[in-house]
Amino acid sequence: MKARFGGRAFLGGVSYGGRQASMLVAAEPILVEALLLLSYPLHPPGRPAQLRTAHFASLQTPVLFISGTCDAFGTEEELRTAIKLIPARAKLIAIEGAAHGLLQKSNREELPGKIVEQFLSLVRQ
Repeated sequence: MKARFGGRAFLGGVSYGGRQASMLVAAEPILVEALLLLSYPLHPPGRPAQLRTAHFASLQTPVLFISGTCDAFGTEEELRTAIKLIPARAKLIAIEGAAHGLLQKSNREELPGKIVEQFLSLVRQ
């Protein structure tokens, strides 16, 4: 992909799409320069023992996680613990009071810009 299009390439996804993106990049580390994962589904709701992190140790690409503090697919603490499995640079931005969908009336205007700002900060390092 990089050879065909030139320039920098990034990949991201929301929920299951983010899980698939992270699994792809764990298997193909040179595919992109960074990952943006919104509402990563760390485990099925109500089943915290069924973690979806087996590939985290293979991630060599910087990753930015954006997750709501009220997300049933993983608490902020669970995500922070799981992210420690990733050997690459990884950061979590927790959106206070947000559920799996992230957007609330109170953050609709500012959240997209905040996500872009944080992602650009990650990829500039």
